[in-house]
Amino acid sequence: MVKRRCGECSKVFYAKPSHVAYGFAKYCSRKCSQLSLKKGKEVLCFQCGKKVYRAPRMMERSKSGNYFCTKSCQTLWRNQLYVGDKHANYKDGKASYRTVLSRQGVKKICTLCKTKDFRVIAVHHIDKNRKNNSVENLVYLCHNCHHLVHRYPQERDKLMVPIV
Repeated sequence: MVKRRCGECSKVFYAKPSHVAYGFAKYCSRKCSQLSLKKGKEVLCFQCGKKVYRAPRMMERSKSGNYFCTKSCQTLWRNQLYVGDKHANYKDGKASYRTVLSRQGVKKICTLCKTKDFRVIAVHHIDKNRKNNSVENLVYLCHNCHHLVHRYPQERDKLMVPIV
């Protein structure tokens, strides 16, 4: 057996002379061998803050300079950044009213009857102008209250008092 020093941790170990002759006996263990291959560094996920290892090649490829632990974290970040006219498929913004309230952090609760069932919640334009998608003009209503507001003028006046 030949006495060797590990190339990663400098620990002394013994190796077969034939392994030394072939150039294999450089590290004391598989762990040290794998550690020697890691040339990158640990970075924090830009979205959730989790530590993640990135190889140098992956560090070079990042267009934004941000690093993510998973594709879903990257997608969450991208969906916050590329909205409205910054999105590649943006046309005129007429259909964006559904996401305006959720992006502002407004909870999906019917303003009138206070139902929390998100399956029946719709967005209502207070001035009935579907092109006016400002946050002040939008409100969450359940389908029942939405129907009442649109079909019955006397109910609309009575029901719109808390909103306006």
